[in-house]
Amino acid sequence: MEKVTDWVKLWQELVEAQSHMLKKKKSSEGEDDHWRDKARSFSESVKQRWAKPDSHRDFILSLLKANPGSTVLDIGAGTGGWAIPMARLAAKVTAIEPSPEMIRVLRENMDEEGVRNVEIIRDTWPEAGVEPHNFSLCSHSMYGFPDLPAFVRSMTKASKNTCLMLMRAPSHDAIMAKAAMKIWGHPHDSPNFQVAYGALLQIGIYPHVLMGDPDQWPPWTSASYEDALTEVKRRFALESSSDHDAFLLDLLKSRLTFRDEKYVWPQEVRSALVYWKGSA
Repeated sequence: MEKVTDWVKLWQELVEAQSHMLKKKKSSEGEDDHWRDKARSFSESVKQRWAKPDSHRDFILSLLKANPGSTVLDIGAGTGGWAIPMARLAAKVTAIEPSPEMIRVLRENMDEEGVRNVEIIRDTWPEAGVEPHNFSLCSHSMYGFPDLPAFVRSMTKASKNTCLMLMRAPSHDAIMAKAAMKIWGHPHDSPNFQVAYGALLQIGIYPHVLMGDPDQWPPWTSASYEDALTEVKRRFALESSSDHDAFLLDLLKSRLTFRDEKYVWPQEVRSALVYWKGSA
């Protein structure tokens, strides 16, 4: 009989593995705020992405247009990539964000756009105590929370209308999936849509799914095969030399293409939007 995957447990294991790697990186950098030197560049990358059509943005904003006067909870608001456009259609947006640097850039972006109906709360979810909103949105900020059922149930209780989550949806045969299968015995290198979807079904939530455009995210690039190998090994916390090096290097050489003086990774990740009814 085929073994049944415990998706909730797998999500927790992947978050903890990722957290271990981030802690090692923070320790070496000596930074308390991961976004201290990255918030502004992150904000610019979001603006560049928003300059292109985006089916998820169109869908979410259409929900607000159809429900005038709504309130929205933006969990992990970052620099306002979602909070600001949603605020133009909502009565109020509550932006929850733990990073002081992200909040600083968020305030700058709000001033630049003339947005005044966003309340910022410096906190993490679900610790932040807020009143129920009509909608709740979490865009790629759930990856650091190991207890996904608690995270999701708190969103459900805080939403009168709809809960929405955006997350990575890697291809089943992506480079990182092949590497994870070789190293860990399953094709998931990090918390992602596939694992979350299984976990949601496991706890009795049957969400709708809207897959994003295939070219939403620009492909990774590396200066050399060796740099690409270093990146893969960093993501799996492998030592400087490992038994997997030969396999990983062969995999990279078979999948990366050389273009414009750099090695370009294949486009293997898109976003997935999952949404379900709130209970507030």
